Amino acid sequence: MTTNEIYLNHAGTSWPKPQVVLDAVKEAMSAEPATWPRRFDDAHQAIAEFFGVNQRAQLLLTPGCTSALAIGIGDALIPSGHRVLTSCWEHHAIHRPLLKLADKGVRVEYIPSQTNELIPDQKKSIDLDWLERELAVGDVGLVAITAACNVTGELLPYEKVIQLSHRYGAMVMIDAAQVVGWLKLDLDLLGADLVAFGGHKGLQGPWGIGGLYFSDQARMECAAANCELPSSNAADVQNIRRPSYCDVGSVDQFALAGLFAAVKFLGQQDTNSNLATARMQIKKIRKTLERCEGIRIFGSFDEGMPTIALAISGFQSGEVATHWKRHGLLVGSGVHCAPLAHETLGTPDSGLVRLSVGLGQPDHEIDEAIDRIMAALNDETFCSAKQTDHT
Repeated sequence: MTTNEIYLNHAGTSWPKPQVVLDAVKEAMSAEPATWPRRFDDAHQAIAEFFGVNQRAQLLLTPGCTSALAIGIGDALIPSGHRVLTSCWEHHAIHRPLLKLADKGVRVEYIPSQTNELIPDQKKSIDLDWLERELAVGDVGLVAITAACNVTGELLPYEKVIQLSHRYGAMVMIDAAQVVGWLKLDLDLLGADLVAFGGHKGLQGPWGIGGLYFSDQARMECAAANCELPSSNAADVQNIRRPSYCDVGSVDQFALAGLFAAVKFLGQQDTNSNLATARMQIKKIRKTLERCEGIRIFGSFDEGMPTIALAISGFQSGEVATHWKRHGLLVGSGVHCAPLAHETLGTPDSGLVRLSVGLGQPDHEIDEAIDRIMAALNDETFCSAKQTDHT
């Protein structure tokens, strides 16, 4: 990447990483083997404390959010004949393991979305009245939803979902991939039975590290080797019905060192201020795009993540992203591993261009990005292709 390029795909992976993260990964690569157990223990404890987890054994370190979701859903104790409810906004990483529950006699159903009052032709959020009616039937074993849509950045009412689900005896799993690092999450107090997250987005960590939290109330069934944690002894071994260290595989010590440094770095940040700034920045980009003919914008509601998605009439999202890259803008495009969300939005064929700003992104980059977006939209080659499409 050249210094002339502006990165606007933080919902995919944050970049650049804080210098302390880069230094920690480099240092871990030369650490002596005798220090590995202690380093694991220190990092594990710090990450658990960052998430408000009192018992660190309830926070398994995983290779990422995808593996955490698969393990959590696979080990959740859901009786045959029961249902799992999920939203229409899910990432493939949560939808895929849910569909596999059919082999256990568990049926997956989808919570309907609601009409967006501000933009009637767009879908928004989930229907909580429908959810409560279905929970009241009494056969829902698990409600599994994302905290924020991977495509549009819209927040789902996950706290209300937790309250409703527990009222009727159902467990709840939250995919927190898009909100960790941006929102302060105290997992012991949040009340969800299972929470999965990755370290490389808002948490500012490297690829290859994430986590799975399970509460005291989580009903799980795990036919595991039930290994102890790397630095523990046999007295620390968990209940056989819960997943343990061996179930997630060996933790990448380099990535773990980076995440350890990242949570220490974030612990010194003003989370509310960071998110408010990022929301203002993405809103500024949105206001510019709203004035442009032929552009349809999704997401970036006032209380969402600092992300918007857009479609330009007559173009595939990949074509737009490639064209914008020529103008020094790096954005996401396609279905963003969330085909369910695109079916809900009506964009499964064209996909969407996704723009997302990052922690501490300079305001001058946002201003420059807006100038480049307008230059790209007014590019003669681009305009000619658009004109040809409409004739």
